[in-house]
Amino acid sequence: MSERDTAAQGRGKDRPWLMRTYAGHSTAEASNALYRRNLAKGQTGLSVAFDLPTQTGYDPDHVLARGEVGRVGVPVAHLGDMRKLFQDIPLERMNTSMTINATAMWLLALYQVVAEEQGADISALQGTTQNDIVKEYLSRGTHVFPPGPSMRLTTDLIAYTVTHMPKWNPINICSYHLQEAGATPVQEIAYAMSTAIAVLDAVRDSGQVPQERMGDVVGRISFFVNAGVRFIEEMCKMRAFGRIWDRITRERYGIENPRHRRFRYGVQVNSLGLTEAQPENNVQRIVLEMLAVTLSKDARARAVQLPAWNEALGLPRPWDQQWSLRIQQVLAYESDLLEYDDIFEGSKVIEAKVDKLVEAALAEIDHIQRMGGALAAVESGYLKSQLVASHAERRARIESGQDKIVGVNVFQETEPSPLTADLDTAIQTVDPDVEARVVRCLRQWRDTRYQPPYNHPRASKALERLKEAAQGTENLMEATLECARAGVTTGEWAGALREVFGEYRAPTGVSSAPVAVTAEEGTRLADVRRKVELTARDLGVGKLRFLVGKPGLDGHSNGAEQIAVRARDAGFEVVYQGIRLTPEQIVDAALAEDVHAVGLSVLSGSHARLVPEVLQRLRVAGATDIPVIAGGIIPSGDADALREAGVAAVFTPKDFDITGIIGRIVDEIRTANKLDPLEVAA
Repeated sequence: MSERDTAAQGRGKDRPWLMRTYAGHSTAEASNALYRRNLAKGQTGLSVAFDLPTQTGYDPDHVLARGEVGRVGVPVAHLGDMRKLFQDIPLERMNTSMTINATAMWLLALYQVVAEEQGADISALQGTTQNDIVKEYLSRGTHVFPPGPSMRLTTDLIAYTVTHMPKWNPINICSYHLQEAGATPVQEIAYAMSTAIAVLDAVRDSGQVPQERMGDVVGRISFFVNAGVRFIEEMCKMRAFGRIWDRITRERYGIENPRHRRFRYGVQVNSLGLTEAQPENNVQRIVLEMLAVTLSKDARARAVQLPAWNEALGLPRPWDQQWSLRIQQVLAYESDLLEYDDIFEGSKVIEAKVDKLVEAALAEIDHIQRMGGALAAVESGYLKSQLVASHAERRARIESGQDKIVGVNVFQETEPSPLTADLDTAIQTVDPDVEARVVRCLRQWRDTRYQPPYNHPRASKALERLKEAAQGTENLMEATLECARAGVTTGEWAGALREVFGEYRAPTGVSSAPVAVTAEEGTRLADVRRKVELTARDLGVGKLRFLVGKPGLDGHSNGAEQIAVRARDAGFEVVYQGIRLTPEQIVDAALAEDVHAVGLSVLSGSHARLVPEVLQRLRVAGATDIPVIAGGIIPSGDADALREAGVAAVFTPKDFDITGIIGRIVDEIRTANKLDPLEVAA
């Protein structure tokens, strides 16, 4: 027997982390089939992706749901959909993560009722609801209600699960999306921890959980983090996270049990860093990012989900997701990683980096607390403006070549890739007829929910009960469960709460973001500013006006914000109203503000439906001299179709040169207004 075999036999091998694939699309039936296939391949947990109407509390037939149904996840509009989603999957034996925030209480209620129908013991259910609304105001944009009522929903869900579902993680505080919105490691730690403080303070102060049970609350708090390709720094970040969490829970909340204070986290490695150019390089990026959260035993993730190599191109296929699952399995089962204690223990380099991160993060946490906490820092716009600024600085480093991205700004020469030889088959496409089918099923549900075999009680009574509870102070979970059992739809549940709580538009952070790229004489931005000034003069206006619009429900606003900030710095007057706009609202704003160009940013796949609608409405209004520019994750075939429909230019993630993009927008304005091209370099 070898020395290695003897060591492994003596101490045993650690259990691998929970292996998940973030999945869901089209319909509940199609997603159910995908889940059962993934489980058969060795996946050890489920991670449910919901579509944007479900995440933002709209039914599939709502005007804002146009083009969004089944795109980035599975539509779940009512209890019938949840039944289909988990058909033949025993929930009592499953560990299910649900990436859902504003409507987390609603989706957990549907999940619980389906589990009850399966005969499950509710107290045995295991899984996680993301339920972190703070980061939605900062990065993902699927918030619905104002911060105060949103925190109440979060608090009520936590208090309910502590009593009724003690194995459930009621919140998954997310720094993942903060990194994608531009957060540095220090900001990622500080903002996530500030959110945790806000949540725990709210639970403690609600009076729903006695002080002696706060350890149970802390022990069920989990985190969802991001791991970028700088894997040494990312691994140190995870160690810093754990050290700070132990300190906060012990000192601020008096938690004595070290098991309750353990930093419990799952991870999806960075999708922002995946490139459209030479996408085969994404495989090694994913592996390096996974190592950041698995190499160190003392800071190892409890659950890992990996993106697919082609996510910058479009929706991954089942085979692509399988490849990512196999990456995890090779590391866990073929390597010797799980046979050793922490291999970084005693490293002076690692300890010095961790100490530096801890010190800086604690200072930023203290700063946020002096502002009144995370919610106050959201409402003031501080957190958002900091993220926009950090992201702008990162993009500027990429454009200058200071940060090197293989295949993007260095080593761009490449052989033709067999993986993308046929782009139409390199990604999965959603049948455009899916939306119509889902809408038909929804309307049938509304018409028949009171009939056999389910005989649901009347929804109106349950909704009135929900509004009554929302106007008071009682925990909203019981009224929500009553709605689920009554066959209420997602849009009806959220609509009732909108009546009581109102809606909320978060600060964009654009106006207060500092300049990231200077326009000093001789720089490329100075050349673009000159083009902007000359074009404004030729058109006889004081300033060129540029509307940046986010049609539909896509809340990923990072790209739109960076375009808006750079256009501002190039001398444009920028009109940016944030996320979640209809084509009608965008066109109305374009006409009212008398803009010279419209830029539309869509990452959810709804571009094929929503961008042509904007074009058509501009034509009807006679505004054919306003060029429309589209940007986002847009497959090449779709880009060709958009150009044929009249879009002036299409930009995708491979177009990293934002200053160059702004220069192109000026060129399109000149072309649309029949002005001669300028000789000024862009």
